[in-house]
Amino acid sequence: MCIIFFKFDPRPASKNAYRLILAANRDEFYNRPSKVADFWGPNGEVLSGVDLEYGKEGGSWLGINKSGKLAAITNYLEGRPNTDAQGRGSLVSNYLVDKELDSYSYLKKISTESHLYNGFNLLTAEFKAKQDHVCYYGNRGSTEPIHLKPAGIYSLSNSLLDTPWKKLLQGKRHFTSVISNQSLSCDGLVQELLGVLNNEELNCPDPAQESQGEGTNKFLLQALSAVCVRSPEYGTRTNTIILIDAEGNVTFTERTMLNCDTNHWHTSSFQFKLHT
Repeated sequence: MCIIFFKFDPRPASKNAYRLILAANRDEFYNRPSKVADFWGPNGEVLSGVDLEYGKEGGSWLGINKSGKLAAITNYLEGRPNTDAQGRGSLVSNYLVDKELDSYSYLKKISTESHLYNGFNLLTAEFKAKQDHVCYYGNRGSTEPIHLKPAGIYSLSNSLLDTPWKKLLQGKRHFTSVISNQSLSCDGLVQELLGVLNNEELNCPDPAQESQGEGTNKFLLQALSAVCVRSPEYGTRTNTIILIDAEGNVTFTERTMLNCDTNHWHTSSFQFKLHT
């Protein structure tokens, strides 16, 4: 499970505005092995966390490269997933190292292979000098990927894009309020967005979420109704903020849980300029 809020605007009104503001949580078993965010891949071009789970090594949930390609994935909530399906994290990492396919073409290719995976939602993007694109495909929705319209505010959890689950509506309101504050510095914006991501308020009952998650443990379903998920062995273990300003400067902030301890966190921040 995960949650993502984002706004992209290829032509921000001022140099102090952002082409992309993205805030995301990774929800996972606390003991699932993974690397914290760092640069990797050919010439150290890719910045992301990396999954180390046996059989799914090398996958990721969210990342960006220095050429302006970005990808993020969320699982689709299903009560009885196929245990033999391929790992979905490779869909992110493969796009970030791909030199040939643009964001839409990559999703078009993945749509022909979608039966190999359990339910997922995949965002792919390109932030280029001439034009920015963000595309979306969910293998439990339309058969075709879509281009997202610029300047919109989008939210994605574990159903299709902008499905009005209560947690998504609550988080989107909070996210919208924060990014509307033009007086915030870059550091201030990051801190406020971390506040959005760490809201543990439950949003239940939510019949829409519960219906989709039929077959899931009812206590876990209740925990999943919060933007920041907390249960004994599973929950939000990584917060990520990605900002891209009008000049192509990227600020990538990751706050991640250490040693499976919800009271022990480490924050890393990276800054670089896109090669576009």
